[in-house]
Amino acid sequence: MIDGKKTMLSGMQSTGMITLGNYLGALKNWVTLSDDEDINCFYGIMDLHSITVRQDPANLRKSARNLLMLYIAAGLDPVKNCIFYQSHVPAHPELAWILNCYTYMGEMNRMTQFKDKAAKHSDNINTGLFTYPVLMAADILLYQADLVPVGKDQMQHLEITRDIANRFNGIYGDVFTIPEGYVGKSGAKIMSLQDPTKKMSKSDENPNASISLLDDKDTIMRKFKKAVTDSEGVIAYRDDKPGIKNLLDIYCCCTGKTVDEALAEFNGLGYGQLKECVGEAVVNELAPIQQRFKELSEDKAYVDGIIKTNAEKASYYANKTLRKVKKKVGFTELPR
Repeated sequence: MIDGKKTMLSGMQSTGMITLGNYLGALKNWVTLSDDEDINCFYGIMDLHSITVRQDPANLRKSARNLLMLYIAAGLDPVKNCIFYQSHVPAHPELAWILNCYTYMGEMNRMTQFKDKAAKHSDNINTGLFTYPVLMAADILLYQADLVPVGKDQMQHLEITRDIANRFNGIYGDVFTIPEGYVGKSGAKIMSLQDPTKKMSKSDENPNASISLLDDKDTIMRKFKKAVTDSEGVIAYRDDKPGIKNLLDIYCCCTGKTVDEALAEFNGLGYGQLKECVGEAVVNELAPIQQRFKELSEDKAYVDGIIKTNAEKASYYANKTLRKVKKKVGFTELPR
């Protein structure tokens, strides 16, 4: 807790352009949570995590800045919330090294996302890819986070964080807050438009599989027209109709309507009409975000000021925890 309020920490990797799935499944929920006056929110631009896969330096810098601007454009107040670059807070990798020494190989071997990423990047299976869950644990524990918004496929990372924190606390006393997961009520998992059995991903090689937050209207409508459905021709919300179910989920997330309300609205209509309505709903949802993003892109001094101020704020809280950890493990404090 900070100042008697619960603390929440989350973030996204700063690679590529975030998708409609990232927005509806995470970012939109963050904005809702950040309105809670009883929660202090920290949102990271996770650029240290990004380099487990080789990145073009110029693209990485551009993507990181775009991500920060999209956080703000989506509704995260950079004064009320601490929006920071992970690499601007040296406490993250420093605590990660310490926690590596309290994490077991067997625990890392069980991490399913390492196996998935290693399969996709077999030419670059580096130790950072293997141990990045420990860096993720450091991200969370540095800010004594009470809440961590997570998707269902990320619960394993939260569990290893809790295990590491409990192990450290068991040895040295009450050092880390044990975080709890928060799963949004809606939009928890938006699926690919081309393979609705898989999660929408910004790394998908098929450009029609995902919607970028900065896609223009024509691109969005074209992608929805090409969205995979089925041959039944009936609009119903069922697990055996993943394409239609995904379109309905997207529509409900963008309009605030319930599934039953959406089904009543589309009763008797065809798939083409459904796709058009969903596309229009997405266009309307993203238009104000895109406009705000454009304004931020044209105000370099303002964005630079946010980056600097929030790096200092994040470092202040992270270093409080790090000093405590270093003292507990027996490191010598630098004389003043």
